[in-house]
Amino acid sequence: MKRIMFVCHGNICRSPIAEFIFRDMLKKCGREKEFAVASSATSTEEIWNGIGNPVYPPAEAELKKHGISCKGKIAVQLKKSDYDKYDLFICMDGRNIINTLRIFGEDPDKKVRKLLKNKDVSDPWYTEKFDVAYNDIYGGCRQILEDF
Repeated sequence: MKRIMFVCHGNICRSPIAEFIFRDMLKKCGREKEFAVASSATSTEEIWNGIGNPVYPPAEAELKKHGISCKGKIAVQLKKSDYDKYDLFICMDGRNIINTLRIFGEDPDKKVRKLLKNKDVSDPWYTEKFDVAYNDIYGGCRQILEDF
């Protein structure tokens, strides 16, 4: 089983969108038993007293437009111990990679990479372009599925 962790800054927009798009893709092609999929944050900004905030409502709405539910998802922070639990850490942008490597300390097995090879997934928290983020993430997730 391949274990994939999607990573972004707060785990309320981009990484949960990626998590649930990828889960939906796996389900639709009958491969959900081949993968364990999760998402996490490099920061604690969306986690209060150990309890994470839910997916940001506009991100949840964008998923819902495509028939995908993220019900019950709450923000969690990436931990150093996650390195040994997952095969791949897919970050939404270059800053996420820097912060992921800060948490891990090192990446001896080269498990950390960006979702898109040639660009960052812009953060819709700031741009409010959830449709653009969705489309970029969808394309990146489709590529991951093709690679496996």
